[in-house]
Amino acid sequence: MLIEGPWRHQEILANGIRFHLAAGRSFTRDAPLVLLLHGFGQFWWAWRHVLPILDEAGLSVAALDLRGYGASDKTPRGYRQDMTAADVSGVIRSLGFASGCVVGHDWGGIAAWSTYAYAPEQVGALALVGAPHPLRFPWTRMGRSAALGQLPIVPERMIMARHGALVERLLRQRAAPGSGYLSAADAEHYRRALSQWPSPHCALEYQRMFLRDQIRPAGRIYRRALARPVRVPVLTLRGELDRLVPSASMTPPDASAAGELRQVELPGIGHLPHEEAPEKVAVALIDWHRAVLCG
Repeated sequence: MLIEGPWRHQEILANGIRFHLAAGRSFTRDAPLVLLLHGFGQFWWAWRHVLPILDEAGLSVAALDLRGYGASDKTPRGYRQDMTAADVSGVIRSLGFASGCVVGHDWGGIAAWSTYAYAPEQVGALALVGAPHPLRFPWTRMGRSAALGQLPIVPERMIMARHGALVERLLRQRAAPGSGYLSAADAEHYRRALSQWPSPHCALEYQRMFLRDQIRPAGRIYRRALARPVRVPVLTLRGELDRLVPSASMTPPDASAAGELRQVELPGIGHLPHEEAPEKVAVALIDWHRAVLCG
């Protein structure tokens, strides 16, 4: 999981546990922070193509392994949205920044929204890549897998069977038809990373806690926090052929309550824009960052 490339691997302590991240070679506290959060079934390496481009553009960029994934600590508990927010905000502070631009794909996007809900002072901007707003979660498209994940043990065994073959199949299905994503070598990294116990359990716990909190008191607190007006710039990046996340689900319920909002639709791209079209994603992030945050 510590794959070599144009980045530097780093371990930091935040919110009481150890996190791993891959930072750009030019990472410095004097440049704006961009923190990249991966989605379900992936780890920091999902941003391998985008990270070097942002680094060369002069941004302090880091791709994080969320709790339970990759080379970060895999704790038995700590996967509710308030804890995830504490994780991400703690990482930002541990990196030496007061705030940063948080970029999230898939469930990493939900983590980004959660961070803003619970720790808005650490979030200077939000960029969502193929990720729904938690209050507009597309239950008809993503709810089935979340419901399946509620079963004990069975989903974990499905993920670990045949050396993580399910992980590869899910990722291939979510890309645009005919895209050629992903190579056998790339698939091996994802299969190996998620099939190592207890990673399957940790990955599923995010979905389990999200669904269960729909009927818990903690869920009401979470939804109230999410319903507050968004005071920071928001960018949404979506593949036109994304079958999981509808365009309308990516923005807050009351779009007029959002800060400056920019929506980008990428033609011919599926649910994994940062891997299917990394150059386009990186350029969109850089242009938006310069226009909105740098004036």
